[in-house]
Amino acid sequence: MSRTVTVSAVQFEMRELDGFDAFAAQVRGLTEQTDGSDIVVFPELVTEPLFTVKPGWQSDPISELGRISEYTDDYRALFADLARTRGQNILAGTHLVRTEEGLLNTAFLFTPDGTEYRHEKTHIFPTEADWGTGEGDRLDPIDLGNVTVGIAVCYEAEIPEVSTVLSRRGAELLLMPSYTFTEAGFYRVRHTAAARCIENQVYAVHAPIAGFAGAPLSPGWARASILSPCDLDFRADGVVAEARTNVEDVITATLDLDLLAENRKTGAATTFFDRQRRNPLYRTFSADLLPE
Repeated sequence: MSRTVTVSAVQFEMRELDGFDAFAAQVRGLTEQTDGSDIVVFPELVTEPLFTVKPGWQSDPISELGRISEYTDDYRALFADLARTRGQNILAGTHLVRTEEGLLNTAFLFTPDGTEYRHEKTHIFPTEADWGTGEGDRLDPIDLGNVTVGIAVCYEAEIPEVSTVLSRRGAELLLMPSYTFTEAGFYRVRHTAAARCIENQVYAVHAPIAGFAGAPLSPGWARASILSPCDLDFRADGVVAEARTNVEDVITATLDLDLLAENRKTGAATTFFDRQRRNPLYRTFSADLLPE
């Protein structure tokens, strides 16, 4: 019997909110559409709509986005409870966390047994600097028992080294929450997520945020997808499932992990092992690729 994992991508819609309870109700309603899934992935900065709770928020500068960190405890409690009561691993998108070093765009993964994993985004998009956001410095795969996952947040999908490190350290499934302001931005992440699946022979769950609560917040351009390598064992275009465009939606698919492992060995393109086989060649040019 094949080793499988069922995954859901939640395409969360940003709305103006009157309090945390409204946000929690929206999250709960969406998770109810993921019955049967082992892993649920929410988008990057899923808590950004909490910026709108403050009266007169439309006149506030985007540099104040960090105030959503005030909801960190409520956010963690909400998703930890959902993971426990629903028996699911939930990547709760990302949230801005205030630390001694400043704000960090942090992905939280909650498990049914109460474990909380964190991944701090290692490559921030240039716009994020306007919020005073720093960068993390760790890339750690997470063993969830039946599957090993890696987290690559939005712009991290566009940096090949991130997924290469995660995949070579054991990740079979990349969880990619994102928030892109334009159609071009969306396609940068979508196309590179697909490329990461091809070059590392992994699956990916791309979960972007949709909607527009109003300025100074940016709109989200979104079409969530679950992706695979492009090979005879999978769909030719590598798309396992895909959401509707720019509306709130949930997509679910069951992924065959044994098929993925076999594809790495016998697929038409054995990129995962072939890239490792030529490591000595790459090291020859490493001084040019990675200058001081």
